[in-house]
Amino acid sequence: MTRQLLRLLAGFILLFLSVAASHAHSQDPSPPEAGFLARSYHSPTGETMPYRLYVPPSYVASREYPLVLWLHGAAGRGSDNLLQISAGNFLGTHVWTTPENQAKFPAFVLAPQVSQTKMWARPHANTPPVSIRLALEILDGVEKEYAIDRGRVYVAGQSMGGEGVWAVLAARPGEFAAAVALCTDGFDDMTAPGAKVPVWIFQGTADEIVSVERARDWVAALRKAGGTPKYTEYPGVGHNVWEKAFAEPALVPWLAAQRRAYTK
Repeated sequence: MTRQLLRLLAGFILLFLSVAASHAHSQDPSPPEAGFLARSYHSPTGETMPYRLYVPPSYVASREYPLVLWLHGAAGRGSDNLLQISAGNFLGTHVWTTPENQAKFPAFVLAPQVSQTKMWARPHANTPPVSIRLALEILDGVEKEYAIDRGRVYVAGQSMGGEGVWAVLAARPGEFAAAVALCTDGFDDMTAPGAKVPVWIFQGTADEIVSVERARDWVAALRKAGGTPKYTEYPGVGHNVWEKAFAEPALVPWLAAQRRAYTK
């Protein structure tokens, strides 16, 4: 596990450098923070986590809205409250906020940010990991502040954030209607909780950070545990599988169709 962690960390550093060198994430002239409120959460135990919140322009308190919790990749770490929704994390946060998708699926987008020295799901000695606990505490607060449909709360993430998706599902079993995970796998004790949730997994066959073999093994483990994950594999695509995944025309309709039973 130590060797794997070191390999992943090295890969994340390379990913950060490559993303920082290339900001061709969108041709939209609007700044990535447009429409996203900038906030900071201070926990009762003294931790702080910045986050962005997109509120649907159509929001009225008299109806309930779905929410997508976004867990950024390693290149989104920091304290600027911007990297988690920009550059390599632009597509994962803004696919839900386009006028076209908001017209059909007017959803909130919640994007907390992990500090530069932290990760979403590692070390895995504490359950749930501190970063995941803070993100879920922020989610709890947003659900109290706004009219959120508890039966349509989703989690999505890529790379390091995809690993966080499995940690979230393990920490809050039964609370999420569906999940989207890109270029990642999880830990053994996350298999059973993850298997119970509708999930769409995306992976590139040329990924040098999370191998396609690891992704296939994870999908097989979920199926063995009784799950029925959707799995899309892109031949020849590397770690930046998000460029393909978030262009899938069926993704937003698929997520919008997922619901879980919720009783107030």
